[in-house]
Amino acid sequence: MAKITLGGTPTTTNGNLPEIGTKCPDFTLINKDLNPVSLSDYSGKKLVLNIFPSVDTGVCSASVRTFNEHASSHSDTVILCISRDLPFAQARFCAADGLDDVVVLSDFKTGQFGRDYGVEIESGAFAGLHTRAVVVTDSEHNVVYTELVPEIGQAPDFDSALKALS
Repeated sequence: MAKITLGGTPTTTNGNLPEIGTKCPDFTLINKDLNPVSLSDYSGKKLVLNIFPSVDTGVCSASVRTFNEHASSHSDTVILCISRDLPFAQARFCAADGLDDVVVLSDFKTGQFGRDYGVEIESGAFAGLHTRAVVVTDSEHNVVYTELVPEIGQAPDFDSALKALS
């Protein structure tokens, strides 16, 4: 369990992020077309998992926009933006902002991704949602970088995450 804060109020997650050097846990998430997507669908690609509570909050939407700006310069990488938002909300957000270079995926059905990756918030106003975190993998889906943002209202370290791709 990891300690984080939301607006300065302490809370915890259900576990810890995958360790650097380990295989990324498999997942099944739902894309904006309501189709299941799994880790194996990105075979041979490096991944950036941009994990956050909701696309309808300022910092979360800014993180999707920031990663979208950098996505096209990494042709061997797919940036997955993962939350428990409904796929309709994710699609609406991306369409309204013209965000075509990231993939939005939802964990709304089971929350299993959040539990497996140790990012499910356990208490407080955001209980059940994902905390803010970034996981970067190599092309074989070995974890090469992780960041659990200690204060949910803060942005992740974009530069360090993107640097981990090289």
